[in-house]
Amino acid sequence: MKNPMPQAASLLLEKLMLLVHIRPLPAGSGGETPPPAPGYYDTSCFKRGDLLEVPRTLFIHFGIYLGENRVAHLMPDILPSITGDRRQIQQVVTNKRLILGVIARTASVRVDTVEDFAYGGSILVNHMDRLFEDQVLGSEEAARRAEKLVGATAYSLLWNNCEHFVTYCRYGAPVSFQTDKFCETVKMIIRDQRSVLASVLVGLASIVCLGVAPSTTLPTIFIPFFLWMAG
Repeated sequence: MKNPMPQAASLLLEKLMLLVHIRPLPAGSGGETPPPAPGYYDTSCFKRGDLLEVPRTLFIHFGIYLGENRVAHLMPDILPSITGDRRQIQQVVTNKRLILGVIARTASVRVDTVEDFAYGGSILVNHMDRLFEDQVLGSEEAARRAEKLVGATAYSLLWNNCEHFVTYCRYGAPVSFQTDKFCETVKMIIRDQRSVLASVLVGLASIVCLGVAPSTTLPTIFIPFFLWMAG
């Protein structure tokens, strides 16, 4: 059995990558990957108020289409908390700004082109509607909600991320299935860790109460413990 603590740390890092939307740098490059040129995506199939979903390797990024090649989406960003210069804030968010925004728990709902929003990824349209059935709001209502929230906002990896933003706009309730899945995984790891410790404690208690356990029982009691400690 593997040590659950490194696994938990790995999952936390994965969650950070999942919700921070870090854009991977190309091999051998010292700068950001340039976004696709304008017109890379066919926006004729998008309607105002559509929920756009961009699957990545470790995460999914979400936004609300506003029409005219514009997407409102929530991203962690340190800049809105230190300057009011809209020209600086509107520039493409760098990884450094993202990381500092997560640490400072600050973000902004910003409007970018479809190209800057998707960054070369494939786009799913209204893919989450099937999960909410009759809760889908009108397209214009969803777009207006997104527009009203444009600007600086608080940020939380688990409680206020891009998925909470779009589900509030299109379905009326801020939820995040990515967060729910992560929390369930952490609970499972904690339960597994407790079960290992409980087995060890029961084994030690039986030795104390009953005397020296038979030699055939000792490996059963201590091997899981040593495996857990060794990782």
